[in-house]
Amino acid sequence: MARVRPGEAANPAPPTVQRIRVRFAKRGRLRFLSHRDIARAFERAVRRAGVPVSHSHGFSPHPRLSWIGAAPTGAASEAEYLEIGLTREVDPAQLVDALDRALPSGLDVLEAAVATPPALADRIDAVRWAVELPGVAEGELRAAVEALLAEESVVIERVTPSGRKQIDVRKALVKAAVVTASNGPGLATGTAAVAGCAILTAVVRQTTPAVRPDDVLGALDVVAGLTPPVPARATRMAQGLLDDSGELADPLGTDRVTAQV
Repeated sequence: MARVRPGEAANPAPPTVQRIRVRFAKRGRLRFLSHRDIARAFERAVRRAGVPVSHSHGFSPHPRLSWIGAAPTGAASEAEYLEIGLTREVDPAQLVDALDRALPSGLDVLEAAVATPPALADRIDAVRWAVELPGVAEGELRAAVEALLAEESVVIERVTPSGRKQIDVRKALVKAAVVTASNGPGLATGTAAVAGCAILTAVVRQTTPAVRPDDVLGALDVVAGLTPPVPARATRMAQGLLDDSGELADPLGTDRVTAQV
């Protein structure tokens, strides 16, 4: 075996010459996939589609796929992001089409853009969720949301692998509103709300640990005793930089290429 000289990488790989940022959706039954399951699906898809993905150096090279804030297992999403390193330049539109055809239905590539500064992680500091609450009356949910927004601090406890953590949900909550299926946030195929089902929309700042939809529901239980009779279903609708009006800027910017449906 050849000796690796100081300052040299073991088993050097071709350099990365382009990075493309991709937005994809996690829909229907595939919302139950873990982040690792999704990562494996994309690793297989780039091979199947012949994408010239770059790899790390070393004796066990891995494709250069960088992930940003994966949605929790069980939550659907219309706004998952990753960045792909490439060994040659590729048209983002061709990449969207090739990846979407190579992935299973329910992991749907929506758009892509060539990466430009700043880093993708620096373009996201908040998330917008839509949470369907079957069996909860709209008026009851609205009263609970008003009670939550009236508080300055609402702390809930979450059990994590490293122990119990106290999370101030109200501090992270930028705004919340109640809608119905008829005027809701346009949930995608596989996540459509049931008619008459109250829907909570919430914009939440990124914190450590991140405030998740079940944390917001826990806070509603604390302030108003609201407990859904059946499990709620959450969909991440958007991620981005928060502006002064509480809206989120598109992380891909204006140069994105949208999938042709």
